[in-house]
Amino acid sequence: MPPGTAGRGDTAPARTGRRESADERADRRWSDLLQEVRVAQTGSQILFGFLLSVVFMPRFAQLGDFDRALYVVTVVLGALSTGALTAPVSYHRLLAGRRLKPQLVDAASRLVVTGLVLLALTFAAALLLLLRVAVGGAAAAWIAGAVMAWFVAAWLLVPALHLRRHRDREDGARDGDAGGAPARDGDGDGDGERGPADRHRPPSG
Repeated sequence: MPPGTAGRGDTAPARTGRRESADERADRRWSDLLQEVRVAQTGSQILFGFLLSVVFMPRFAQLGDFDRALYVVTVVLGALSTGALTAPVSYHRLLAGRRLKPQLVDAASRLVVTGLVLLALTFAAALLLLLRVAVGGAAAAWIAGAVMAWFVAAWLLVPALHLRRHRDREDGARDGDAGGAPARDGDGDGDGERGPADRHRPPSG
């Protein structure tokens, strides 16, 4: 086909997405997942290491019963989040070479989501504990609540807005394709009729 002629009589749909096999898609998703896990694990490990050291500080003996219970809950949440975020590594070791990469990626994705939820709860509990020691109970609850609202907005609401806008654009494009091309207005008056030059032009095949 000569240059410049593409699109005149070509009605083939535009290419969207990637042309990849199921295994290639699983490999790509696994690579993306590992990058996400590395980011999440950094925050989880730093926080969990700090929590383990708190119990050896002199002021820990001065904490009340509620704060001690809150500390225990925080440490348990931190351990659970670390376990969930590192579980894909063990999962991969057990299933490697068994041609189960798509199933591995799906299971690991669910584990990472679980780990992120637990990590967010760990942040909330640790922040509440530290603020209770620093500024007192009432102010600590308000500040921790505001910080967790920001977590919800950054982790959930912003991605949900982007997803909704993307779906709206797809729906609009789909509706435009379903409506078909507008009628040709050859005489320029907006009524869709063929102009004088078009009346003598044979219809295109």
